[in-house]
Amino acid sequence: MMLEVRDLAAAYSGIEALRGVSLHIEAGEMVALIGANGAGKSTLLNCLSGTVRPRRGSIRFEGHEIAGMKPHRVARQGLLQVPEGRQILVDLTIEENLQLGELARGARPSNYGLRDVYQLFPILEERRTQRGGTLSGGQQQMLAIGRALMGGPRLLLLDEPSLGLSPLITDQVFEALRGLNDTGLTILLVEQNAHRALQATQRAYLLEHGELAFQGNSSDLINDAKVIAHYLGHLPTD
Repeated sequence: MMLEVRDLAAAYSGIEALRGVSLHIEAGEMVALIGANGAGKSTLLNCLSGTVRPRRGSIRFEGHEIAGMKPHRVARQGLLQVPEGRQILVDLTIEENLQLGELARGARPSNYGLRDVYQLFPILEERRTQRGGTLSGGQQQMLAIGRALMGGPRLLLLDEPSLGLSPLITDQVFEALRGLNDTGLTILLVEQNAHRALQATQRAYLLEHGELAFQGNSSDLINDAKVIAHYLGHLPTD
């Protein structure tokens, strides 16, 4: 098992954001974490990556306890996050942003280098000398994913990768993620577009008010009447 989370709880300013969440991810899976705004999805990712310290619970990554570990040490283990809002360095070029991503892996070997990122997102190679702040939102999202890949992830966490993107660019980003997963990269995807997330993944967890409300195969959840009524906003068609 690559990731095992048990009874995870976290709070902001005394308000509970996570209430005893337990989940797991096997190596090679692409798993969705869906739910309404404020459900605790980003908090969970931030606990995994070390930017939020949980109040209680266990996070085991490849057999090692990482709950409460500092973010740079979590990244050195091979667990990397693409944050909501991309958070690229706007004054650096595309290539400089990507090269900085290598710092996350330390001495670990990586399956991903500049050539791999440029093959995945050719527009980044075309504009490799362009400053990050001049890129479109979609290009910045591609850069954020590429920067994380340069860190040699074994588990990639993505927080709302389609946020603010056009349908066409969203298609390109999800196609790239599926391709990465097909080559063996394990992915945990937080996505507000629940229907799209369930289409792209094998399994899914649904958070509601900081607790797990549903879990199962994505293909089952996308046709579950309760999930449809509360999160997908439509009935399945024949």
